[in-house]
Amino acid sequence: VQLQASGGGLVQPGGSLRLSCTASGSSFSDYFVAWYRQAPGNERGLVATINIRGDTHYTDSVKGQFTISRDGSKNTVYLQMTDLKPEDTAVYYCNAKRGWEYWGQGTQVTVSS
Repeated sequence: VQLQASGGGLVQPGGSLRLSCTASGSSFSDYFVAWYRQAPGNERGLVATINIRGDTHYTDSVKGQFTISRDGSKNTVYLQMTDLKPEDTAVYYCNAKRGWEYWGQGTQVTVSS
């Protein structure tokens, strides 16, 4: 499967963005999907996950702020981000697992006034 991440950009503090991770080459519905982020100088860290049943998990710092969801008809997993803060600035990566592990190319999110 190939993953294409999109939706990043420059947003002011308090703003919102929706990231998309679209899969090609295979149905996405059978994959465990996660969003990670990596800020400059930091290690890549887990942000949110969604399993094949639709159960979700969030790292504590984004609970209530981010929402992960999937649309099987579009073979896409979304990360809705609200009330964005400068500390949310990072490159966001989508990741999919079903035996093998796959990564998207990353999309830059910059939160700045």
